[in-house]
Amino acid sequence: MSPLFACVAAQDRTVAGVLAAEALRLAAAKRQQAIDIEVNTAEGVLNPLTRTQTEAGGTLLAVGPVNAADPRFAGLRVVSASIEEVLANVNTVLDHALAPTPPDKSRSTTARIVAVTSCPTGIAHTFMAAEAIEQAAKALGHLVKVETQGSVGSQNTLTDDDIAQADVVLISADRQVDLSRFAGKRVLQASTKPAIQDGQALIRRALAEAQVLSPAGDASFEASGKREKAAVLRAGPYKHLMTGVSFMLPFITAGGLLIALSFALGGIYVFKPEHAGTLGYELFQIGAKAAFALIVPALSGYIAYSIADRPGIAPGMIGGMIASSIGAGFLGGIVSGFIAGYGTDWFNKHLKLNRHVEGLKPVLILPLLGTLLTGLLMIYVVGTPVAHALAWLTDWLKSMQGASAILLGLMLGAMMAFDMGGPVNKAAYTFATGLLASQIFTPMAAVMAAGMTPPLALALATRVFPSRFTLDEREAWGATGLLGLSFITEGAIPYAARDPLRVIPANMIGSAVAGAISMVAAVQLRVPHGGVFVLPIPNAVSHLGMYVLAIVAGTVVSAVLLGLLKKPVA
Repeated sequence: MSPLFACVAAQDRTVAGVLAAEALRLAAAKRQQAIDIEVNTAEGVLNPLTRTQTEAGGTLLAVGPVNAADPRFAGLRVVSASIEEVLANVNTVLDHALAPTPPDKSRSTTARIVAVTSCPTGIAHTFMAAEAIEQAAKALGHLVKVETQGSVGSQNTLTDDDIAQADVVLISADRQVDLSRFAGKRVLQASTKPAIQDGQALIRRALAEAQVLSPAGDASFEASGKREKAAVLRAGPYKHLMTGVSFMLPFITAGGLLIALSFALGGIYVFKPEHAGTLGYELFQIGAKAAFALIVPALSGYIAYSIADRPGIAPGMIGGMIASSIGAGFLGGIVSGFIAGYGTDWFNKHLKLNRHVEGLKPVLILPLLGTLLTGLLMIYVVGTPVAHALAWLTDWLKSMQGASAILLGLMLGAMMAFDMGGPVNKAAYTFATGLLASQIFTPMAAVMAAGMTPPLALALATRVFPSRFTLDEREAWGATGLLGLSFITEGAIPYAARDPLRVIPANMIGSAVAGAISMVAAVQLRVPHGGVFVLPIPNAVSHLGMYVLAIVAGTVVSAVLLGLLKKPVA
């Protein structure tokens, strides 16, 4: 067997690093594979590797932000992984490390890389991933251009010439990205998380493992890409849902703000017929009867688009309209989106036509068959049960008082602070935004208050307990606080990454407090984003004083806990 070495860069995550090293050691022993493991922690280096050990060659498994340019590792094939990947599935990581050596594309002097970053809300993770990729490429000596597909549309857009000259295409996105323009290029798909955590490792993987994208738009993942394929399959339904949410948000934002403005101009009864013809009445019609009416179809249509590409949009949106008409709401929209997407995709793969009529598939045959399948299933099979489920959920939420409201607020608040933009955070956010289409506004208020708390608390703690933070963390307090005020929870990520066992629990408790106070006070919020900057809009939020109190209380609780839990920094 080829010599195998591992270097675990744990930094401040000593416990996680030691656990990852032990997992590798045990898994390698079961395979009768010799392995030497070095663990770098804040306290020192355990079992350091020497040049004498590595000079015969072999494979280096770089776990975390390892400096692969270290002279000790010269001549070794480098395979990158994160601590989380090792702890989650150590055997998959070892399979990848022990696979036959692929052509090493990462050691060329200068590579041309083009990248696309995007996240569901199109705000924080989109630009954090882009910055991380740019910095990592610069450090490795490569040329890079990153297109961001954010909430304001595409920026720094890749041209045909950029793509033609690129050696590799890196897609770092948590939602569906159109890959058709990259056909024939070597492409690697990943989420935004690997880019933010270790951009250099992701670029090395892209250069070594990217697969040629076929004209049909599917990358052929061979043995060297098994780990990435498995990750894509696991993230599939979540990614499709987040794509639908990202396209749904503009309808909620526009509709919510217009409804708030209509109330400001004509009062809370502006929608009644006696106000017809007034500006407030017409704004309400635009916001409630047009923008809000499209929330569920947009959610459903773009879930289907994420699965089946353009042929899925019509079946998905039509299924969403049916869900709205039968009272199934956003739950029905999610169900119809997946039915339309997977149904249309199945037809596309299994329906073989004469080449003379093949061109009709995407514009006629697939939309027709997908719409028939989705519509009939929604009407005769799943629509009614989902409508009953949504009606029960709506009644339960409207009747919530006392202990039940506190419990939901605590749960939503803790979820928002748990992974700060990750799947758990997005699950709470999706739940709240989906309910806006059913005129349920209290969870949205709790979620936004809880999402603002972590960065605000960290900004406050750096001023009140400066000895607990590094110089960089203290200097970043202003930017962190601004991100908190803007409801960008990801502003807390750099602090949590350095000290997760203390920062995350403190943030979760404060966010839970903010969410609970907001729910008990029955605060309603009609706008899904914007932080404190949407609060001055008349009628955008009810019980404004209690809402501000919830945010302040959660911030103070987390800041105090941070001061108590974190140790002084030398």
